[in-house]
Amino acid sequence: MEPGNQTSVSEFLLLGFSQDPEHQPILFGLFLSMFVVTVLGNLLIILAISSNSHLHTPMYFFLSNLSFADICFTSTTVPKMLLNIQTRSKSISYAGCITQMYFFMVFGGMDTFLLTVMAYDRFVAICHPLHYPVIMNPSLCGLLVLVSSFISLSYSLIQSLLMLRLSFCTNWVIPHFYCELAQALMLACSDTLVNHILLYMVTGFLGIAPFSGILFSYTRIVSSILRIPSADGKYKAFSTCASHLSVVSLFYGTGLGVYLSPDASSWRGMTVSVMYTVVTPMLNPFIYSLRNSDIKRAVQKVLTQVSYWLAILLEYCHTL
Repeated sequence: MEPGNQTSVSEFLLLGFSQDPEHQPILFGLFLSMFVVTVLGNLLIILAISSNSHLHTPMYFFLSNLSFADICFTSTTVPKMLLNIQTRSKSISYAGCITQMYFFMVFGGMDTFLLTVMAYDRFVAICHPLHYPVIMNPSLCGLLVLVSSFISLSYSLIQSLLMLRLSFCTNWVIPHFYCELAQALMLACSDTLVNHILLYMVTGFLGIAPFSGILFSYTRIVSSILRIPSADGKYKAFSTCASHLSVVSLFYGTGLGVYLSPDASSWRGMTVSVMYTVVTPMLNPFIYSLRNSDIKRAVQKVLTQVSYWLAILLEYCHTL
């Protein structure tokens, strides 16, 4: 078959959460507020880390990259949903759907790998504190982020290219609020065996392998903490990884809920997806800020500087 005849669909329809027009303003306000909080919260984390030399350490380097990935991860789905609610349209172009899938998989994969790398960082810091500066050197930290990005970009590109070879017949409706890969594959009327094999293989690789690495790291961490004689020492050691452990629990708890849901296209399944794609990136900055005094002080410093320059700008505008 010629490439031009492979796809007979020009756009997909995203059903979203509700067909009732009365619910649309509520949904728009809810998701807009969550999106703004997500972007501002993670942007504050990035600014606080980059502007404070005291935080230029491997742990905070990975955290700033996680915040960047969270901003991009949420931005792949929420803005389009908000636009569709505002314009009362449920359509997304074929190219837009493939592009959304691609970036969703890229930044979702980066989140997974970065959380694993951060667990390894805490493992080295607690179990091998004397060798920490040597092991977690800037070159290794940069390499870990680059490898995580490369794997995520490569898989997402392969999966997106495989989607382009599929043909879609008459059913173009995706019962979700974004172009979810598994739901889109169900609409194809051509052979999707290769797509599904790659999907299951990489889902296992991106899910089981990193999670196993996190479990291994924290098993060794807990074992090391229990060997610390003083209660104060145990508390300090555990507090250095408590925020990361909370984020991991939230991310994997909601992420597994999506894939273990019996019907991901149901209202319940989409609600779990919101927890995974929107709520978790929104809560991450609060988790790290509330449980980390260094981040809290750095964020307060950034907010003070922003307030200072806003006051100057307002005073300047008032004199005009």
